[in-house]
Amino acid sequence: MPRDTAYLEIADALRKRILAAEWPVGARLPSRARFAEEYAVGQSVAQRAMELLIIEGFLEGRAGSGTYIRVPRKRMRIPRSRLRRLSGPGGRDNGGGTWQARSKARTPAPERIAGRLSISTGDPCVHTSYAFLAEGRPVETCESWEPMAVTDRTPVVLPESGPLKGAGVIERMRSIGVTVVSATEIPRPARATQTQANLLNISVGDLITEIERTHYASDGRPVETADIVIADRRAEVAYEITYA
Repeated sequence: MPRDTAYLEIADALRKRILAAEWPVGARLPSRARFAEEYAVGQSVAQRAMELLIIEGFLEGRAGSGTYIRVPRKRMRIPRSRLRRLSGPGGRDNGGGTWQARSKARTPAPERIAGRLSISTGDPCVHTSYAFLAEGRPVETCESWEPMAVTDRTPVVLPESGPLKGAGVIERMRSIGVTVVSATEIPRPARATQTQANLLNISVGDLITEIERTHYASDGRPVETADIVIADRRAEVAYEITYA
């Protein structure tokens, strides 16, 4: 079979076997070497097929243990849209869950954050760490940065305290005369690092969705940027597109 489509054909064959209940839910699958031999392909092709089925939710990889038939889980849907821009730090309402937050003022901006905020490396920022929990389980984390040149000596310098505690970037900025007119989000699939796995209570290497978000004021200034991480096994992201 053609090399560029071999993994798709193997994934299709394995998918059919999974749907036919050849292996029970929760069972450990044979190794990729076994599938590579069975389908007469290289192990990298078999691995790619299995990774596709992990993304589709049929399989679950467990670090140091193997690949298993995934136990069905109810996943939250996290909608992201213009209409939800005033809600929590991840751009949505709580959906019955709870947010935990911790802010620290005058935190020097790392180089990558400074570049996104159009400020100099080391400039003071307010750094806020958020965690969203649903049914007691961590689903999403958010690391937000706001340049103190915008909010210093105002009542809204700390996002989670003061008169507009928890109100969101747009409303807080509006209260000090800064009009936020747009945001850019860049979603990327990734696998959890050790730090991310610890924060989300998942395994190293589990699938996650990373979202790089930046809010812009009417004069073009970036006024907030954030790194959002969502555990794939617990939630999926849905972008809502509306037309005038």
